[in-house]
Amino acid sequence: MRRFATAVPAEPQPFSTMNTTPLIDVLLVLLIMFIITIPMQTHKVAIDLPQAGPATGAPPVTHRLDLAADGSLSFDGVATSDAALPGALAAMRKDPDALLLMQTDGEARYERFDSTLAAVKRAGVTKLGFVGNGAFAR
Repeated sequence: MRRFATAVPAEPQPFSTMNTTPLIDVLLVLLIMFIITIPMQTHKVAIDLPQAGPATGAPPVTHRLDLAADGSLSFDGVATSDAALPGALAAMRKDPDALLLMQTDGEARYERFDSTLAAVKRAGVTKLGFVGNGAFAR
């Protein structure tokens, strides 16, 4: 009869390689977060809003630009088109103290608001205020 030698189990050896699975998971989450947030940060129209200060002299002449829910514009209560808006804004800009107040309906599309705001910026209007934002202050 033959006897077989029983193998003695070897001592467990530590792994010499690092487990990279958690590292890859974290990197993929960060990559997805960057992909999502970068387009939102690069799409903006920079506007210098007026700062509150002490009242001096007579109140400035104010003009009003309204954007309705259907995308129609009105300048000082008169319906206007996109083509006529730069001319009206250029006439308003002749008075250096003139203030443009813009009110947008809450149902208006953001694209439409953004294109209107870009037209205001291209016209060189520097004194701009938004009407109706008091509801969102709280």
